[in-house]
Amino acid sequence: MKKNRKIDFILLIFLILCLSFGDASAAIIEELYQKTNFSHLQSLNSCSITEVNATPIDIKNKKKKEKTTKNKSKGKVNYESFRQYYEKAMNYYDRKAYISAARIFEELYPLAIGTPLGDTILFLFADSYYNNHDYQMAAFHFKDYTRRYPGTERTELAALNAVKAMYYTSPDYNLDQFVTTLAIDEINLFIQQYPHSKYIDDCNEILDEMRNKLAQKDMEVVRMYYDIGYYEAAQIIGRNFLKTHAASKHAQEVLYILIKNDYDFARRSIDNKKYFRYKDCLEAYETLQLQYPESIYIEESKKVISDAKNQIKRLEQETNK
Repeated sequence: MKKNRKIDFILLIFLILCLSFGDASAAIIEELYQKTNFSHLQSLNSCSITEVNATPIDIKNKKKKEKTTKNKSKGKVNYESFRQYYEKAMNYYDRKAYISAARIFEELYPLAIGTPLGDTILFLFADSYYNNHDYQMAAFHFKDYTRRYPGTERTELAALNAVKAMYYTSPDYNLDQFVTTLAIDEINLFIQQYPHSKYIDDCNEILDEMRNKLAQKDMEVVRMYYDIGYYEAAQIIGRNFLKTHAASKHAQEVLYILIKNDYDFARRSIDNKKYFRYKDCLEAYETLQLQYPESIYIEESKKVISDAKNQIKRLEQETNK
Protein backbone atom coordinates (compact mmCIF):
# COMPACT_ATOMS: atom_id res chain seq x y z
CA MET A 1 0.00 0.00 0.00
CA LYS A 2 2.79 2.41 0.97
CA LYS A 3 4.72 1.41 -2.16
CA ASN A 4 1.73 2.28 -4.36
CA ARG A 5 1.35 5.65 -2.66
CA LYS A 6 5.05 6.36 -3.23
CA ILE A 7 4.72 5.55 -6.93
CA ASP A 8 1.63 7.75 -7.26
CA PHE A 9 3.47 10.62 -5.54
CA ILE A 10 6.47 10.26 -7.87
CA LEU A 11 4.19 10.25 -10.92
CA LEU A 12 2.37 13.32 -9.67
CA ILE A 13 5.64 15.21 -9.25
CA PHE A 14 6.70 14.12 -12.71
CA LEU A 15 3.51 15.39 -14.35
CA ILE A 16 3.81 18.75 -12.63
CA LEU A 17 7.38 19.07 -13.89
CA CYS A 18 6.35 18.10 -17.43
CA LEU A 19 3.60 20.68 -17.55
CA SER A 20 5.60 23.42 -15.84
CA PHE A 21 9.09 23.13 -17.28
CA GLY A 22 8.87 21.00 -20.40
CA ASP A 23 12.28 19.91 -21.65
CA ALA A 24 14.02 21.47 -18.65
CA SER A 25 12.74 18.63 -16.50
CA ALA A 26 14.66 15.96 -18.41
CA ALA A 27 17.36 15.59 -15.74
CA ILE A 28 14.81 15.20 -12.98
CA ILE A 29 12.94 12.62 -15.07
CA GLU A 30 16.14 10.62 -15.46
CA GLU A 31 16.67 10.68 -11.69
CA LEU A 32 13.09 9.52 -11.11
CA TYR A 33 13.64 6.77 -13.57
CA GLN A 34 16.68 5.50 -11.66
CA LYS A 35 14.78 5.53 -8.39
CA THR A 36 11.58 3.87 -9.55
CA ASN A 37 13.06 1.60 -12.22
CA PHE A 38 9.84 1.88 -14.27
CA SER A 39 10.84 1.52 -17.89
CA HIS A 40 7.64 3.10 -19.17
CA LEU A 41 8.74 6.46 -17.68
CA GLN A 42 11.10 6.86 -20.65
CA SER A 43 8.23 8.17 -22.73
CA LEU A 44 6.59 10.36 -20.09
CA ASN A 45 8.35 13.55 -21.18
CA SER A 46 6.33 13.58 -24.45
CA CYS A 47 3.06 12.15 -23.16
CA SER A 48 -0.23 13.81 -22.28
CA ILE A 49 -2.03 13.17 -19.03
CA THR A 50 -4.47 10.89 -20.83
CA GLU A 51 -1.66 8.77 -22.27
CA VAL A 52 0.02 8.43 -18.87
CA ASN A 53 -3.16 7.06 -17.34
CA ALA A 54 -4.03 4.89 -20.36
CA THR A 55 -4.32 1.18 -19.86
CA PRO A 56 -3.28 -1.42 -22.46
CA ILE A 57 -6.96 -1.80 -23.35
CA ASP A 58 -7.27 1.97 -23.93
CA ILE A 59 -4.22 1.94 -26.20
CA LYS A 60 -5.60 -1.00 -28.14
CA ASN A 61 -8.99 0.69 -28.58
CA LYS A 62 -7.29 3.91 -29.68
CA LYS A 63 -5.28 2.11 -32.37
CA LYS A 64 -8.41 0.32 -33.50
CA LYS A 65 -10.27 3.64 -33.71
CA GLU A 66 -7.45 5.25 -35.69
CA LYS A 67 -7.45 2.30 -38.07
CA THR A 68 -11.24 2.50 -38.52
CA THR A 69 -11.05 6.26 -39.14
CA LYS A 70 -8.32 5.72 -41.69
CA ASN A 71 -10.40 3.09 -43.47
CA LYS A 72 -13.42 5.36 -43.51
CA SER A 73 -11.47 8.23 -44.98
CA LYS A 74 -10.03 5.96 -47.62
CA GLY A 75 -12.06 6.38 -50.84
CA LYS A 76 -13.91 9.45 -49.60
CA VAL A 77 -14.10 12.53 -51.81
CA ASN A 78 -11.94 15.32 -50.42
CA TYR A 79 -9.80 18.14 -51.74
CA GLU A 80 -6.86 15.80 -52.38
CA SER A 81 -8.95 13.27 -54.33
CA PHE A 82 -11.24 15.86 -55.98
CA ARG A 83 -9.71 15.67 -59.46
CA GLN A 84 -9.65 11.89 -59.41
CA TYR A 85 -13.34 11.64 -58.52
CA TYR A 86 -14.34 14.40 -60.93
CA GLU A 87 -12.79 12.43 -63.79
CA LYS A 88 -14.51 9.29 -62.51
CA ALA A 89 -17.89 11.05 -62.45
CA MET A 90 -17.37 12.41 -65.97
CA ASN A 91 -16.49 8.92 -67.13
CA TYR A 92 -19.74 7.57 -65.69
CA TYR A 93 -21.68 10.47 -67.24
CA ASP A 94 -20.17 9.92 -70.69
CA ARG A 95 -20.99 6.22 -70.46
CA LYS A 96 -24.60 7.14 -69.51
CA ALA A 97 -24.23 5.55 -66.07
CA TYR A 98 -26.20 8.47 -64.67
CA ILE A 99 -26.97 7.09 -61.20
CA SER A 100 -23.30 6.49 -60.48
CA ALA A 101 -22.38 9.88 -61.91
CA ALA A 102 -25.03 11.66 -59.81
CA ARG A 103 -23.75 10.09 -56.59
CA ILE A 104 -20.24 11.39 -57.17
CA PHE A 105 -21.35 14.81 -58.42
CA GLU A 106 -23.39 15.16 -55.23
CA GLU A 107 -20.23 14.65 -53.14
CA LEU A 108 -18.12 16.86 -55.36
CA TYR A 109 -20.41 19.87 -55.46
CA PRO A 110 -19.95 21.12 -51.85
CA LEU A 111 -16.19 21.15 -52.47
CA ALA A 112 -16.63 22.94 -55.80
CA ILE A 113 -18.78 25.85 -54.61
CA GLY A 114 -17.00 29.08 -55.43
CA THR A 115 -14.67 27.43 -57.95
CA PRO A 116 -14.84 27.49 -61.78
CA LEU A 117 -16.14 23.91 -61.71
CA GLY A 118 -19.07 24.69 -59.41
CA ASP A 119 -21.68 25.48 -62.05
CA THR A 120 -20.52 22.61 -64.30
CA ILE A 121 -20.87 20.03 -61.54
CA LEU A 122 -24.31 21.27 -60.42
CA PHE A 123 -25.60 21.29 -64.00
CA LEU A 124 -24.31 17.78 -64.70
CA PHE A 125 -25.68 16.64 -61.34
CA ALA A 126 -29.16 17.85 -62.33
CA ASP A 127 -28.77 16.51 -65.87
CA SER A 128 -27.84 13.07 -64.54
CA TYR A 129 -31.15 12.92 -62.71
CA TYR A 130 -32.95 14.22 -65.80
CA ASN A 131 -31.43 11.59 -68.08
CA ASN A 132 -32.24 8.91 -65.52
CA HIS A 133 -35.91 10.06 -65.61
CA ASP A 134 -35.89 11.14 -61.98
CA TYR A 135 -37.71 14.32 -62.93
CA GLN A 136 -38.60 15.55 -59.45
CA MET A 137 -34.95 15.66 -58.42
CA ALA A 138 -33.97 17.06 -61.82
CA ALA A 139 -36.51 19.89 -61.58
CA PHE A 140 -35.31 20.78 -58.08
CA HIS A 141 -31.61 20.91 -59.00
CA PHE A 142 -32.10 22.67 -62.36
CA LYS A 143 -34.15 25.30 -60.56
CA ASP A 144 -31.40 25.54 -57.95
CA TYR A 145 -28.89 26.02 -60.75
CA THR A 146 -30.80 28.98 -62.23
CA ARG A 147 -30.90 30.55 -58.77
CA ARG A 148 -27.21 30.06 -58.01
CA TYR A 149 -25.81 30.73 -61.49
CA PRO A 150 -28.16 33.18 -63.24
CA GLY A 151 -25.68 34.49 -65.79
CA THR A 152 -23.97 31.45 -67.29
CA GLU A 153 -24.34 30.03 -70.77
CA ARG A 154 -26.21 27.07 -69.27
CA THR A 155 -28.81 29.09 -67.32
CA GLU A 156 -31.39 29.24 -70.10
CA LEU A 157 -31.11 25.50 -70.80
CA ALA A 158 -31.33 24.74 -67.07
CA ALA A 159 -34.52 26.82 -66.83
CA LEU A 160 -35.99 24.98 -69.82
CA ASN A 161 -35.04 21.58 -68.40
CA ALA A 162 -36.64 22.52 -65.07
CA VAL A 163 -39.86 23.28 -66.98
CA LYS A 164 -39.67 20.01 -68.93
CA ALA A 165 -38.98 18.01 -65.77
CA MET A 166 -42.06 19.51 -64.11
CA TYR A 167 -44.05 18.76 -67.26
CA TYR A 168 -43.00 15.10 -67.07
CA THR A 169 -44.06 14.89 -63.41
CA SER A 170 -47.49 16.36 -64.14
CA PRO A 171 -50.06 13.64 -63.31
CA ASP A 172 -53.06 12.45 -65.31
CA TYR A 173 -55.92 14.94 -65.59
CA ASN A 174 -58.11 13.08 -63.08
CA LEU A 175 -55.55 13.52 -60.28
CA ASP A 176 -54.56 16.61 -58.31
CA GLN A 177 -53.10 19.20 -60.69
CA PHE A 178 -50.95 21.22 -58.29
CA VAL A 179 -47.75 20.28 -60.15
CA THR A 180 -49.40 21.17 -63.46
CA THR A 181 -50.24 24.68 -62.29
CA LEU A 182 -46.65 25.08 -61.04
CA ALA A 183 -45.37 23.94 -64.44
CA ILE A 184 -47.59 26.52 -66.17
CA ASP A 185 -46.22 29.25 -63.90
CA GLU A 186 -42.65 28.17 -64.68
CA ILE A 187 -43.31 28.15 -68.43
CA ASN A 188 -44.79 31.64 -68.30
CA LEU A 189 -41.78 32.81 -66.27
CA PHE A 190 -39.41 31.31 -68.82
CA ILE A 191 -41.21 33.05 -71.69
CA GLN A 192 -40.98 36.37 -69.83
CA GLN A 193 -37.27 35.95 -69.09
CA TYR A 194 -36.31 34.62 -72.54
CA PRO A 195 -38.84 36.08 -75.03
CA HIS A 196 -36.47 35.51 -77.96
CA SER A 197 -35.32 32.05 -76.92
CA LYS A 198 -35.02 29.36 -79.55
CA TYR A 199 -37.01 27.16 -77.15
CA ILE A 200 -40.16 29.35 -77.22
CA ASP A 201 -42.02 26.99 -79.57
CA ASP A 202 -41.26 24.06 -77.27
CA CYS A 203 -42.54 26.05 -74.30
CA ASN A 204 -45.75 27.05 -76.07
CA GLU A 205 -46.39 23.44 -77.00
CA ILE A 206 -45.93 22.34 -73.38
CA LEU A 207 -48.08 25.25 -72.20
CA ASP A 208 -50.95 24.25 -74.49
CA GLU A 209 -50.81 20.67 -73.29
CA MET A 210 -50.76 21.67 -69.62
CA ARG A 211 -53.71 24.03 -70.09
CA ASN A 212 -55.67 21.38 -71.94
CA LYS A 213 -55.05 18.97 -69.08
CA LEU A 214 -56.55 21.45 -66.62
CA ALA A 215 -59.41 22.05 -69.04
CA GLN A 216 -60.11 18.32 -69.33
CA LYS A 217 -60.26 18.03 -65.55
CA ASP A 218 -62.71 20.94 -65.32
CA MET A 219 -64.79 19.50 -68.17
CA GLU A 220 -65.13 16.21 -66.30
CA VAL A 221 -66.41 18.15 -63.29
CA VAL A 222 -69.12 19.73 -65.48
CA ARG A 223 -70.01 16.29 -66.85
CA MET A 224 -70.12 14.78 -63.35
CA TYR A 225 -72.58 17.39 -62.06
CA TYR A 226 -74.77 16.88 -65.11
CA ASP A 227 -74.73 13.07 -64.75
CA ILE A 228 -75.80 13.19 -61.09
CA GLY A 229 -78.52 15.74 -61.81
CA TYR A 230 -76.97 18.82 -60.20
CA TYR A 231 -78.08 20.95 -63.12
CA GLU A 232 -77.62 24.37 -61.62
CA ALA A 233 -74.07 23.56 -60.47
CA ALA A 234 -73.26 22.11 -63.91
CA GLN A 235 -74.60 25.27 -65.55
CA ILE A 236 -72.50 27.60 -63.35
CA ILE A 237 -69.29 25.56 -63.69
CA GLY A 238 -69.85 25.10 -67.43
CA ARG A 239 -70.16 28.84 -68.00
CA ASN A 240 -67.06 29.49 -65.91
CA PHE A 241 -65.25 26.89 -67.98
CA LEU A 242 -66.04 28.76 -71.19
CA LYS A 243 -64.53 31.91 -69.69
CA THR A 244 -61.40 30.25 -68.34
CA HIS A 245 -60.75 27.77 -71.15
CA ALA A 246 -62.24 29.54 -74.16
CA ALA A 247 -59.46 28.34 -76.48
CA SER A 248 -59.47 24.76 -75.22
CA LYS A 249 -60.20 21.86 -77.52
CA HIS A 250 -62.70 20.70 -74.87
CA ALA A 251 -64.81 23.87 -75.10
CA GLN A 252 -67.18 22.49 -77.75
CA GLU A 253 -67.81 19.38 -75.67
CA VAL A 254 -68.65 21.53 -72.65
CA LEU A 255 -71.11 23.50 -74.82
CA TYR A 256 -72.75 20.23 -75.82
CA ILE A 257 -73.02 19.19 -72.15
CA LEU A 258 -74.55 22.58 -71.35
CA ILE A 259 -77.12 22.15 -74.12
CA LYS A 260 -78.29 18.84 -72.65
CA ASN A 261 -77.96 20.09 -69.08
CA ASP A 262 -80.04 23.25 -69.64
CA TYR A 263 -82.67 21.26 -71.53
CA ASP A 264 -83.05 18.70 -68.72
CA PHE A 265 -82.90 21.49 -66.15
CA ALA A 266 -85.78 23.27 -67.89
CA ARG A 267 -87.90 20.10 -68.15
CA ARG A 268 -87.57 19.50 -64.40
CA SER A 269 -88.18 23.11 -63.39
CA ILE A 270 -91.34 24.75 -62.19
CA ASP A 271 -93.46 26.41 -64.89
CA ASN A 272 -92.38 30.01 -64.29
CA LYS A 273 -88.69 29.04 -64.77
CA LYS A 274 -88.98 26.67 -67.70
CA TYR A 275 -89.03 29.41 -70.32
CA PHE A 276 -85.69 31.01 -69.34
CA ARG A 277 -83.94 27.67 -68.96
CA TYR A 278 -85.02 26.54 -72.40
CA LYS A 279 -83.66 29.87 -73.59
CA ASP A 280 -80.32 29.02 -71.93
CA CYS A 281 -80.33 25.78 -73.90
CA LEU A 282 -80.82 27.65 -77.19
CA GLU A 283 -78.10 30.15 -76.27
CA ALA A 284 -75.56 27.36 -75.70
CA TYR A 285 -76.51 25.83 -79.05
CA GLU A 286 -76.10 29.12 -80.91
CA THR A 287 -72.66 29.60 -79.36
CA LEU A 288 -71.68 26.10 -80.49
CA GLN A 289 -72.83 26.86 -84.04
CA LEU A 290 -71.01 30.18 -84.11
CA GLN A 291 -67.68 29.06 -82.67
CA TYR A 292 -67.53 25.48 -83.97
CA PRO A 293 -69.58 25.32 -87.18
CA GLU A 294 -68.01 21.96 -88.12
CA SER A 295 -68.55 20.36 -84.71
CA ILE A 296 -70.06 16.89 -84.56
CA TYR A 297 -72.11 18.04 -81.57
CA ILE A 298 -74.28 20.32 -83.74
CA GLU A 299 -76.02 17.38 -85.39
CA GLU A 300 -76.29 15.53 -82.08
CA SER A 301 -77.99 18.53 -80.49
CA LYS A 302 -80.66 19.09 -83.12
CA LYS A 303 -83.30 16.82 -81.56
CA VAL A 304 -82.94 18.50 -78.16
CA ILE A 305 -82.98 21.97 -79.71
CA SER A 306 -86.07 21.19 -81.79
CA ASP A 307 -88.02 20.22 -78.69
CA ALA A 308 -86.64 23.21 -76.73
CA LYS A 309 -87.95 25.56 -79.45
CA ASN A 310 -91.35 23.91 -79.37
CA GLN A 311 -91.49 24.28 -75.58
CA ILE A 312 -90.55 27.97 -75.80
CA LYS A 313 -93.25 28.53 -78.41
CA ARG A 314 -95.84 26.75 -76.24
CA LEU A 315 -94.90 28.75 -73.14
CA GLU A 316 -95.11 32.02 -75.11
CA GLN A 317 -98.56 31.12 -76.35
CA GLU A 318 -99.73 30.26 -72.83
CA THR A 319 -98.39 33.57 -71.55
CA ASN A 320 -100.21 35.56 -74.25
CA LYS A 321 -103.57 33.98 -73.48
